[in-house]
Amino acid sequence: MGTRLALATLVLVLDQLSKAAVLRWLHPHQVVDLLPGFNLTLAFNRGAAFSFLAGAGGWQRWFFAGVAMLASVVIVVMLRRTPPHERLTATALALILGGAIGNLIDRLRWGHVVDFLDVYVGSAHWPAFNLADSAICVGAVLFAWGAWRSGRHTA
Repeated sequence: MGTRLALATLVLVLDQLSKAAVLRWLHPHQVVDLLPGFNLTLAFNRGAAFSFLAGAGGWQRWFFAGVAMLASVVIVVMLRRTPPHERLTATALALILGGAIGNLIDRLRWGHVVDFLDVYVGSAHWPAFNLADSAICVGAVLFAWGAWRSGRHTA
């Protein structure tokens, strides 16, 4: 359990440090070109993924904070129940937990999530995201892959 929580903590710390740096160095919507197809740009998301419910009037802050808290508790329980040999599942859950808590801190502290990674092709931009979002997505993919693999072996 210790290694699992260490990974979640690492994700959380890197997420919060990166957001603190971006908040210090960039102005909202300022674009810093890094690589073709990749910029830094400071954005604030009051909603969920893809700004879902961003303009809902404020209640969504507490709703999404509550969802993140509940999800975090469920993930900790799942981590405790995950056998030591199921490393892929444990890694996936730890990534999701670290990311969920990272974005939860933003919601409680600022009322929005700080996003700054901007991926694009031509003029088509993916919605800005952050390290917590990345950890959640990678964790979800690993979790699904692990579930698929274990289901494949039992069939």
